[in-house]
Amino acid sequence: MTAILRNESRTLLRGTITLTGLLVLLSAFLLVVFPSIQEEAALFEAVYPEYLLLMLGVEELHTIEGFVGGYIFPFIWILLAGLYFAYVSAGMISRDVRTRQLDLTLAGPVSRESVVLQKVGALWLPLVALNLGLVAVLLVGTPLLDESLEFGALVMVHLLGIPYLLVCAGVGIVCSVVFDRVETAQATALVVVFVLWLIDGLSQLNPEYEWIGNLTPSRYYDPSAILVHEEYAFLDAGVLLAAFLVLLGVAILIFVRRDL
Repeated sequence: MTAILRNESRTLLRGTITLTGLLVLLSAFLLVVFPSIQEEAALFEAVYPEYLLLMLGVEELHTIEGFVGGYIFPFIWILLAGLYFAYVSAGMISRDVRTRQLDLTLAGPVSRESVVLQKVGALWLPLVALNLGLVAVLLVGTPLLDESLEFGALVMVHLLGIPYLLVCAGVGIVCSVVFDRVETAQATALVVVFVLWLIDGLSQLNPEYEWIGNLTPSRYYDPSAILVHEEYAFLDAGVLLAAFLVLLGVAILIFVRRDL
């Protein structure tokens, strides 16, 4: 009953190791430059355009909490990891449709609903690896800079970020069941996630259009609020989980009804 889950997890293994390694290295590099940014924090905030600071959620950049929450997490987690989950999920069904592997899979005693659920379930691997990798580099790196992060806040910023990544995966899985071509599904998922992130940042520039940002997933995940103020927005995380379940339900509904 879990053969698809195990097989998909093995398929994701190499990409997960590569992604985690690259993001860990990038995070370590960003930590290395923190002392120089700390010294020029005021100049940094003055030089960078307002829209970029709003997108990144930059706050108290001179502190390690502000730097990690407003500099590392927006790039590493919200943008890069979000794009990765959308990209990987968009190929889960469309690739099997394209290669006709899905015909063999559905010839066995397995429902279409189970196929989608098991493939999405395989995302446990990159979720666990990415969380452990980033926690490790931050726990090791910050003491080397004579800084420290509150462990509870560090754990929460990762846990509350999981629903955001799941929403990105939900966008990808919907694209995967809508489009037959892998390239089209993945490109569409990448564009949607990136545009949503862009809209969230740009909408904050004008109070008249700020409400539009409420339709974007990144609006409901604020690393700076968690790390700087230790504000844990469980309700926002619940909204993201609900959005993921809706996207997953839509994907299953489309997949069950479509002709292969």
